[in-house]
Amino acid sequence: MRNTIHHDGLALIQHGKQAQPGAISEDQVLGLPEPLQRYLRYAQVVGKARIRSVRLTQEGVMRMQPGQKWLPFVAEQYFTMKPRAFIWHATMRFLPFIWVSATDRFSQGHGSMRIKLLSAVPMGNARGPEMDESEMQRYLAEMIWFPTAWLTSAIEWQAIDAYSVKAILRESGVTATVVLHVNEEGQLTQVTADRYKEEHGRYQLAPWSGCCDAYQELEGMRIPTRIAITWHLASGDFTWFRCKVTQIEYNQSGKVAVL
Repeated sequence: MRNTIHHDGLALIQHGKQAQPGAISEDQVLGLPEPLQRYLRYAQVVGKARIRSVRLTQEGVMRMQPGQKWLPFVAEQYFTMKPRAFIWHATMRFLPFIWVSATDRFSQGHGSMRIKLLSAVPMGNARGPEMDESEMQRYLAEMIWFPTAWLTSAIEWQAIDAYSVKAILRESGVTATVVLHVNEEGQLTQVTADRYKEEHGRYQLAPWSGCCDAYQELEGMRIPTRIAITWHLASGDFTWFRCKVTQIEYNQSGKVAVL
């Protein structure tokens, strides 16, 4: 399975279109909502070439229900900007010889998630309109790792206040919305949204947040390398996912940053 995902990821990157030539200018940042300007300047995207593709690896812990023990995982992920697409593959260890693999995909406005025991026995295969929207929201939220992608005419921006701005993306009949929260320094500290959560075979919208931390500089840009994902439920907050980006590579440069 890992070899298959690696092959599929490389194929995704190779079929991605070249980024628009030329560096990002200050004029492209001016006119955007002020919190977004502050974030993009902190991220140091001005003067940088647009990122066309990304490959990264993660390690962390996750759990499916409150009260469950945390399960360690490792993951590999590939992104392209044109078209907007990603593949994420994670392996979670339950016991020394028992593991579960999860694969999220998003492409052409459609998303899916497959879960397998021992990478072979199907345990879940989620798809449909709710997954399309959720995976597009995930793509938007994870643009924190390739911040030049925020500068696209495909995103509609709506100012909220001095510290937050809403991003709206429409593609293939699907609309996804996230809110970026930016502190005074310009760090993107949190991404929030109403996302579909599956409960007993049914999807319902619930408040969701991703908290960003541990900024590091990569190829002259500042990106967060740690995230924690939380559902804000009527029963209380449920943090179910924590990860650290361990390696990242842009545009198949051959220069892999170990973070």
